[in-house]
Amino acid sequence: MMSKRFNLQNAIIALIVGWLTLFVLVPNVMIIGTSFLTRDEANLIELTFTLDNYARLMDPLYAKVLWHSFYMAIIATFMCLIIGYPFAYIVAKMPPKWRPFMLFLVIVPFWTNSLIRTYGLKIVLGTQGILNKSLMAIDIIDKPMRIMYTETAVMIGLVYILLPFMILPLYSAIEKLDDTYIEAAKDLGANKLQTFTRVVLPLTMPGIIGGCLLVLLPALGMFYVSDLLGGAKNLLIGNVIKSQVLNARDWPFGAATSIALTLAMAIMLYAYYRAGKLLNRKVELD
Repeated sequence: MMSKRFNLQNAIIALIVGWLTLFVLVPNVMIIGTSFLTRDEANLIELTFTLDNYARLMDPLYAKVLWHSFYMAIIATFMCLIIGYPFAYIVAKMPPKWRPFMLFLVIVPFWTNSLIRTYGLKIVLGTQGILNKSLMAIDIIDKPMRIMYTETAVMIGLVYILLPFMILPLYSAIEKLDDTYIEAAKDLGANKLQTFTRVVLPLTMPGIIGGCLLVLLPALGMFYVSDLLGGAKNLLIGNVIKSQVLNARDWPFGAATSIALTLAMAIMLYAYYRAGKLLNRKVELD
């Protein structure tokens, strides 16, 4: 019996390792290798080693796009945090019977492809869209606002799609918060603001950091949101990768840009790991 169970475990582990090797490791190794090769007009790639693809990333044009991507991603992350934290806190403090329903409402958007939801936003944000017609109907505005193909539209799209990724880690952290800490702070004379800033916020910081990473990292590469809502003036780094691979057919430079984005994400994940360790050490010392 134990032998059969052991064989089954080995088979499952081998299947998972094989799957990850074939569909994760091998493609990534191919992308890394391609990033050091040369573009060829006829065959897409020429087997000539070069570092020019990475040197091109220092070009002011691409550096500007990279900076704009981080700017948009950081603002979207901040907006998700401002909206998501109060929502997650309210849900976590609701009676237990209501929490599954509220979390269900948060998860429902995942049932629809984000690309389809982005197309749906065009119906809402257009000059003759639902938002403008509603605001004009109640006499808040006299003429339609131009929201589509602006930075604001891209921001709305990023926040709309990524907000659940912020709410869920925050809810998990807040739901585990021990109320005795809050009661102890009140007994020691702390007001609501002091209790929040000195007790609640530090204890829920892992959820904040996790939610910020889950929003920031995807926001850098959501090229279709920028394409559909922002137009050509609001590019993200994902748009550069897509255009180089599909339009310019410069696979080596597209691969190099993708690797650079992956490294940036890895640095952020490492920062999250270090921040988590420092927070845990601080809690243990306290």
